[in-house]
Amino acid sequence: MLHDKDIREPLFNYLEDVFGKTRIMEEKMMGRSRADVLMVIEDAIVGIEIKSDADTYTRLSSQVKDYDKYFDYNIIVAGTAHGSHVKEHVPEYWGIITVEEVDGKPDFYMLRKPEINPNVEIANKIRILWRPELAMLQEKYEMPKYAYLSKSAVTAKILKFKEDDIATLNHDISELLFERDYEKMLADIAEYRKAATPRRRGQKRSTRIKRIRKKL
Repeated sequence: MLHDKDIREPLFNYLEDVFGKTRIMEEKMMGRSRADVLMVIEDAIVGIEIKSDADTYTRLSSQVKDYDKYFDYNIIVAGTAHGSHVKEHVPEYWGIITVEEVDGKPDFYMLRKPEINPNVEIANKIRILWRPELAMLQEKYEMPKYAYLSKSAVTAKILKFKEDDIATLNHDISELLFERDYEKMLADIAEYRKAATPRRRGQKRSTRIKRIRKKL
């Protein structure tokens, strides 16, 4: 029986063979669901849900709704136990990849190619970007910086500015995600927060010691 951990790395190699230039991001919150895999391709983002033989369809209906809000295309990767009836659980425009164990290794087959998702919302897609990445878009489009507006307000400004050229915005979102440098981006976010919320003169520092839970 193949489990999720057995499928992931071989799946990523398979996806690169099929789609060419890709960037894989794992375990991303989208609405109330956690996307197993977010795959960036040129001009689009693909959501990928993995249902290994050990998984069930219990949460799939709600996951489908959330995936459809964020991704241009969606694919479900189904283990042998689900292969014969997975079509009954996802919309017709979802792609289906089946996976079975052959000689002790996962073997993938594109049962159905994904089609464009008619329900994707560009406003949700752009929320995947971090604040410094939004700033890069503003600079590219020669927009004002809006330094003291919230992220959601800046997002609305960008969407309004590019409402007649969504194709370019889609392309630029993908390019930013291709180039995302997590270490640099976290440092940029820290600098932005420091600049946006300067310490007030005379403000008393807390003597409390914060407990930080280390992420294992």
